[in-house]
Amino acid sequence: MNSDRYQQRGVSSGKEDVHKAIAGLDKGIVPGAFCKILPDLVGGSPNHACIIHADGAGTKSSLAWMYWKETGDLSVWEGIAQDAIVMNTDDVACAGAIQDMVISSTIGRNKRLVPGEILQALIQGTEKFLERLRKLGITINSGGGETADLGDLVRTVVVDSTLVCRMKREDIIDNHNIGPGLVVVSFSSYGQASYEDAYNSGIGSNGLTGARHELFSSAYKTLYPDTYEHGTPSDLVYCGPWKITDPVPGQTLDMGKMVLSPTRTYLPLLVEILKQYRPKIKGIIHNSGGGQTKCLNFLRHTKVVKDKLPPAPFLFQEIKKCAGASWQEMYKTYNMGYRLEIYTDETTAIDLMRLSADFNIDSYITGYTLPHPDKALDIVDPDGKILSY
Repeated sequence: MNSDRYQQRGVSSGKEDVHKAIAGLDKGIVPGAFCKILPDLVGGSPNHACIIHADGAGTKSSLAWMYWKETGDLSVWEGIAQDAIVMNTDDVACAGAIQDMVISSTIGRNKRLVPGEILQALIQGTEKFLERLRKLGITINSGGGETADLGDLVRTVVVDSTLVCRMKREDIIDNHNIGPGLVVVSFSSYGQASYEDAYNSGIGSNGLTGARHELFSSAYKTLYPDTYEHGTPSDLVYCGPWKITDPVPGQTLDMGKMVLSPTRTYLPLLVEILKQYRPKIKGIIHNSGGGQTKCLNFLRHTKVVKDKLPPAPFLFQEIKKCAGASWQEMYKTYNMGYRLEIYTDETTAIDLMRLSADFNIDSYITGYTLPHPDKALDIVDPDGKILSY
């Protein structure tokens, strides 16, 4: 899978068009924060700020629809509901907002293909996951939402959320504080955290268009024509070796469930990290769109060197093999099993890793920062080659 292969499917890992479109917009009161920070428009307090943030499950819902059609398993929609929430909560957490959140769900469906039982599973899945977060000490509530029948526009179903929260300005994490002399701590997105019910492949909700087509069999091209863009070259549509119900050697999940692993939330871990170490945290990056290169959106006069990234877990290795992709492209498209990274001093890094182990989340010091006239990123791939971005 190279960039041209990805773009021919109508998607972009780097979202260059999006960044160009918003280049001239106001970046909020803390331009270096992971999310746009606004003045306190609710309470009018000069000591507080607000965040409103929108994201969703992306094309992962297409695979959930296929899996449901093949198996009748409605539980996959709970995972999609979680994806749409976590892609919001964990983004704002990188800006330091970890409590007092309200989330609203937006579902657009093709009613001809997506029956009411799926809507019910999505809505109940949203409430179920929010209740789980509350039991873990996160103050988050539903603000309702919108469900629309959009058969003229939507092939199957789109699941998005919008999150609003209010926070103290002194608690904001400004990624422009990432500078030379820090280390990078990376936290795994795969395995089974103490607050998860099953093994997680770590894929999250980015790069799913590529993953779906590179992994899964051409049989689905005919079976499920509503799950792909028909302008895509035929040889790039479902061109992999796997059926979605194929068992994965050494795993308890089949391949469909591996790719549908709900996006892990790091909120329980981040609550503890920020409670104990907030002044020591210079930056937090959620490696979502852009994968391991996401940090480039926030660097100033700094070079990041990631020279000790652990081996990528199974699913990313399999995507690479099926796609014939380079490591350069894989790191740019996928989180590679490490979706959260924190920039801090080495002593604090060791403390964070001990804390992460309490949640059964593996963590590693994977790199460091250097001075640079502008910004740069080097990643050392498994073959020892330096990949520059």
